[in-house]
Amino acid sequence: MREDSQFLATPSEAFLGTGASYPLDAVLCGDSRQLLQGLPTKSVDLVLTSPPYFRQRDYGGGIGNEASLDAYLESLLTIFGECLRILKPTGSLVFNVGDKYLRQSLMLIPYRFATAALERFPVRLVNAVTWVKRNPTPRHFRRRLVSSTEPFFHFVVSDDYQYFPENFLRRAASPTPSRQRARIGQRYFRLVEASPLTPEEKANARAALEGCIAEVQRGEIQDFRMKIRGVHSAPFGGREGGRNIHLERDGFTMIRMHGERLKRDVIEMPVESLKGCPHRAVFPEAIVAEFIELLTRPGDVVLDPFLGAGTTAVVAKKHDRRYLGFEINPEYCAYARHRVASVACQTSFLDTVTP
Repeated sequence: MREDSQFLATPSEAFLGTGASYPLDAVLCGDSRQLLQGLPTKSVDLVLTSPPYFRQRDYGGGIGNEASLDAYLESLLTIFGECLRILKPTGSLVFNVGDKYLRQSLMLIPYRFATAALERFPVRLVNAVTWVKRNPTPRHFRRRLVSSTEPFFHFVVSDDYQYFPENFLRRAASPTPSRQRARIGQRYFRLVEASPLTPEEKANARAALEGCIAEVQRGEIQDFRMKIRGVHSAPFGGREGGRNIHLERDGFTMIRMHGERLKRDVIEMPVESLKGCPHRAVFPEAIVAEFIELLTRPGDVVLDPFLGAGTTAVVAKKHDRRYLGFEINPEYCAYARHRVASVACQTSFLDTVTP
């Protein structure tokens, strides 16, 4: 650990590792390959990070400047192994890894990393969440499209990982506008009339459709879908007594949705830039918030071993989580510390996790 490291916590709020004492709620300046070794085993709830991309930018030393892709991947896997060691059985690792073109060919670096991690370590890949950048760098290529997506790999080590989709769904859902509610289901009336159903089946379908619309209007269900024989394909996975039976017997089937809208493995978010920030690639705070809400509780410990401009620590603090960030570049460290310090203090803390 660097001797000039500055901590943003009191000594009583610390991880105690072999040969090191790390305060929580701190930004540590140094090489994460060394700093990670000072953390106790099974002490962190979430590792959320974006390592330096391969030979894309000079971050002032550390990972990313290796002579070969194999050496770069080996560096990432070394870090991944240490993160795995410090992760609680209920924790998650989320790695965002960028890609690169070499000799006009995409190298598929993120997927090489994910495949190697699965082969080398006892982990499971829950999701490859795709970040869709709404405002990618405007470039014009004659022979390829502009890259506008990046993956976030969500790894776990056991079936007991923390998972709070209700927080995700609550943030993702929005009330249905009144004008939209007034139109809901109307297209199904037209489809029923144009279908090959018998007059009796059409009358029954219209009655069922009116019933579902009324349930939405009363707030009893969130939404619904209608399948009509001869118009729609049969529902996938139907079984005896299920929707396929209804479709064949009645000519239609109703699919009621009682919960909020599904949260997909896609996050659409613009790239962010911060005024005066020395770091050229900044995590959008909203993406970090998505994962923190999905995978941790208030008071849990969130680690970013490549903190950069400090976004992970900032969002963790805003959401009442404990945080720890490592960053090798002193200029980035100073900026991250200032940025984190400007966030209002957390309202409550849980006891520090010790080995």
